[in-house]
Formats: sequence, C-alpha cells, structure tokens
Amino acid sequence: MIILLFSNRDLKKLIIPLIIEQVLALTIGIFDTMMVSQCGQSAVSGVSIVDGLNVLIINIFSALATGGAVVCSQYIGKKDEKMACHSAKQLLFTILGLSLVIMVLCMIFNGNLLNLIFGHIESDVMAYARTYFFFSALSYPFIGLFNGGAALFRSMGNSKVAMTNSFYMNIGNIVLNYFFIFILNMSVKGAAIATLLSRMFCSFIILYMLLNKEHIVHIDTYLKYKFDFSTVKRILKIGIPNGLENGMFQMGKILVQRLVSTFGTAAIAAHAVAFSLTSIAVVPGMALGLAILTVVGQCIGANDYQQAKYYTKKLMIIAYISTIISAGILLVGVRYILRFYALPQDTANLAVSMVSLHCVFDFFVWPMAFSFPNALRAANDATFTMIVSTFSMWTFRFALSYVFALYLHMGVIGVWWAMIVDWIFRSICFMIRYRSNKWMNRTLV
Repeated sequence: MIILLFSNRDLKKLIIPLIIEQVLALTIGIFDTMMVSQCGQSAVSGVSIVDGLNVLIINIFSALATGGAVVCSQYIGKKDEKMACHSAKQLLFTILGLSLVIMVLCMIFNGNLLNLIFGHIESDVMAYARTYFFFSALSYPFIGLFNGGAALFRSMGNSKVAMTNSFYMNIGNIVLNYFFIFILNMSVKGAAIATLLSRMFCSFIILYMLLNKEHIVHIDTYLKYKFDFSTVKRILKIGIPNGLENGMFQMGKILVQRLVSTFGTAAIAAHAVAFSLTSIAVVPGMALGLAILTVVGQCIGANDYQQAKYYTKKLMIIAYISTIISAGILLVGVRYILRFYALPQDTANLAVSMVSLHCVFDFFVWPMAFSFPNALRAANDATFTMIVSTFSMWTFRFALSYVFALYLHMGVIGVWWAMIVDWIFRSICFMIRYRSNKWMNRTLV
C-alpha cells in the first residue's frame, strides 16, 4: 500500500492560503493603479511603464526563491532538515546581495534605463515614471527577502505565513496610499512610498518568523554567515534557468509595451488596466503552480516519481477548474469593475476587449502554459522550460506582436493575440516533454 506524502487536508492547507496570498499580492498593483488613476491617464501610464520593469526585476528574486524552494523541498523529502536549513540561509543572503546591487544600479541609472528601454514617450509620462522607478528601486531588497522567506515557508507546506504577511502588506499599502495620495497630494510619489514602507514591514516580519526553531526550515542567526558555493550552486541550477526564463519573458513584455506606447496614452492606459485585471483571473493557476513546486519537489526528494505524476495530474485538474471559475467571474463583471477606474469611455471599451480575449483563453490554455511547467522545474528540468519559454517569447509574443499590430493593422489588440499564440506553443511543448518522461531521474540533492 502506497503511503501518500500529501493528504487532501495537506493540499487544502497549502493551496487555499496560496490563492489568497496571490490575490493579496496582485491587489497592491491594482490599488496603486486604481488610486493613481485619479491623478490622470499620464500618471497611470507612468506607473504601468515602471511596473513592467519592476516585475522583471522582482521575477529575478522570485527565480532565486524558486531555486531555494526546490532545493529545500527535496531536502525535506529526503528527511535532511539540517541541509534544508543551511540552504535556506544561503538563499536569503544570495538574494540580499543581488537585490542591493540591482537597487543601486537602478537608482543611479534611473532616467537612462527608462529612455533606453522605452525611447520617446510624452514628457509628463516620463516624469511620473522616473519618480515611481526611483522609490520602487529602494524596495527591491525588501521584496526580494520577502519572496525568499515566503518560498521557504511554502517549501515546508506552510503557505499560511506568506498569506498572512501579504494581508498586512496590502492593508498597509492601501492605508498609506490613501494618506500619501489623497491627504498629502503626493500623487505617484505617494503610491511608491506607500509600497516601499509596506514591503519593508512585511520583510522584517517574515525574516523574524524564520528564526523560530520549531519550523522544519529555520535560520539559526542572521549575524553569522559563511558563503557555501556548492549549496548556492544547487540553488542557481534552478534559479539561473528560471531567472533567465522569467527575465527574457518580462523583457519581451517590456519591449512589447514599447510598441503599445506608440499607439498613444489611451492604449497604454487600457493595456495597463487590462493586464492588472487579468492577473486576477490567473491567480488560482499561479497558486497551484507554487503548490506543484512544493509537492512535486518533495516527491522527487523522496525519489517517488509515481506520486510526482499523481500529484501533478491532481493539482492541474484543480488549477483548470479554479481558473475557469475566476476567469468566468472576471469576464462577466469586467464592465462593472472598470467603473472604479477614472478612464474615458473609449479607453474602457478597449480594456474590455483585452480582458475578454484573455479570459476566454484562460479557460483552455493558461494553466498548461504556466502552472504545469513547475512540475518540470521541481524535477530539476528547468533548462528545458527556459529554452522553450525564451524561444516562444521572442518568436511569438514579441515578433508576432509587430506582425499583428503593424503589418496586419490590428493595433494594440494584435499584441494580445500574439500573446495567445505564445501560450499555445508553450503548452504543446511542455506536454510533449512531460509525456516523454525525460524530466525524470534528475534529482538535485
């Protein structure tokens, strides 16, 4: 008789907080956009431009956190708690060092980076973007450490901690947003400072909680640290391919956003709001992807590929059902939600078209394109997912955006159709790889 590593109760305790956490994480950006929209379309456009860069940089930290989570999950599966704790400490200090370097570079080359990536945009939009980018850079070490800490708790199957901290982060962000934007009239600067302060607070909380020795994975002390190349190498073996994959993905999105910016401020604003809203529709898929990392990672650590396949199938079924529900709700309610944004009617109508297209294909493709590959990453097959995702990003989402938008005269909607083609290609490649069983027998620890 096979003893399952995770009961239905265990999965429920892991998945539900993950979904709530992802909702809370996304609503920071949504509330920023919604509150800043009261300051005009130029403010929304400036924030949306920087958000693309922020996501790129934060995904680098998330990629490292993923590497650390996979390593710790596999050590937990092997019942080696000492090495799991050691790996956790190496992960946090690696993220801290990298985030400090990136923070300094972004603060020094603030305007130069924005001009290089986005080229000529309206002066008022650029002014807002530079302000938001400067204060966003200050928050990188804090969001990096928070992501690392959250990933470590998820590797233990404890997603409630990250959920609770995300709740505090959101409440703080909303309250501070209101204070800085509407009371002190600080506009975009106020939104950026609010996000910075809320991220600082929650990173300190999660780092403190990791000192609790009752947790399987914990930190003995932050005052002593010795670099261990072999452990960091294991983390980077997942983190680098995942980071390159995420980095190329986000860079492609930023360059596509540059194309969107040529269609005017209305297109930028509609694109930003639509992306913000459609992120809600895929929250269940994002959460289930994180659950797959933890569950499959522990199965691989225990060298039990039969259970790895069993849980991959089970979690993907849950991912599809929950994504269909969330995307369906957004599809029905998008026009009502957009009433909370101070957008002209033509801009709102354009956003509705984008959201509708996204939601329809969420039903069929999104979980397979983005949740499913985490099963391969958890089994140390991150290089394959990187190659497929990078090729698909540049060939379809980037190059095809120009073909659809400019040569077929589809405008900004063409960018969204190119994105759908990207999803379909990824899904096909990941399913072929999984069915080939070439992802098996690649244990990392």
